Amino acid sequence: MVNEHDLQFFSGKCNEIFNELSKDIVGQRDVLECSVIAMIAGGNVLLEGVPGVGKTRLVRSMGRVFSLPFSRIQFTPDMMPADVTGTNIIEKDESGRNQLKFQHGPIFSSIILADEINRATPKTQSALLEAMQEHTVTAGGNTYKLNEPFFVLATQNPIEQDGTYPLPEAQSDRFFFKLLMGFPSHEELINIVNMTQETDDEVASPVIDGDGLLAMRATAKEIPVIDEVLQYTAKLVTATHPELDSSPAYTKKYIRFGASPRAAQALITAAKVRALMAGRFNVAYDDINALAFPVLRHRIKLSYESITAGLDNDTVIAGLLNELNGKPADIKPIDANEPAFKKKARVGK
Repeated sequence: MVNEHDLQFFSGKCNEIFNELSKDIVGQRDVLECSVIAMIAGGNVLLEGVPGVGKTRLVRSMGRVFSLPFSRIQFTPDMMPADVTGTNIIEKDESGRNQLKFQHGPIFSSIILADEINRATPKTQSALLEAMQEHTVTAGGNTYKLNEPFFVLATQNPIEQDGTYPLPEAQSDRFFFKLLMGFPSHEELINIVNMTQETDDEVASPVIDGDGLLAMRATAKEIPVIDEVLQYTAKLVTATHPELDSSPAYTKKYIRFGASPRAAQALITAAKVRALMAGRFNVAYDDINALAFPVLRHRIKLSYESITAGLDNDTVIAGLLNELNGKPADIKPIDANEPAFKKKARVGK
């Protein structure tokens, strides 16, 4: 059972983590918060944004703060799956006979930076499927366990840009969160320039190691979720499926394909961590509403009507939350650079 000491330790560590990350990253508080939630919860993160907004820098800083083995994979169109997972090579033993030996690929680390993952072909992207879900790699008929804790923090450029391949739905669903890094504000841009004039190196210091991270994860699992919040979470995920008779007319109009059961699992798991961060012993409706955006935005597919109306995934999610909470849907197109906290402010229970 989580006690007051556990709560203070948890929230204190999270504040330390945020303080260290802010030494390397200007602004992007919402992205930092969700990244830390995913790391503690044990989920993979997909960071999307135009080049130069700090995606790679954020992941490198996360590796420093969490003091875990770090590996970077730069995805390119000519990469093969073996370049990620590793391959069997022929070696001579002491007697001079040839034997097969598995040479570990860069996936065998704790924090994997999959840089510009959507520049690789779908075949190479799929090499991460088993690793992201089962934390194992199978090669040559043998299965190898990956390090624990294990995370994939992937960056991608918007798919509208040249030289990109959309992630397969099966792999996209394995990402706990999809986070959007927008262009910085005027003041933030000035701070970024000033910071990089002083030093271009990350200066964040380690805050917690792998064992400490696993301990925080175990603490979060003990946070209770009342039945009403669990029912609301299931109702939200179910409501993304237009093929169900119980789904609102709003869903049938604006959503083509709904979210998988992993979405409900991610919402509850992440909400427990968010509650502890806020110094609470229980999960609230606000936790579910706030986390619906990073959990659902890559798990739903919009209808043709949504696309022609210029709506994005976050706009439709905001409207669905309002629909479920008895508010006007309010599905006006949302500025892609609008901070997520402003979108959250439009919904709630």
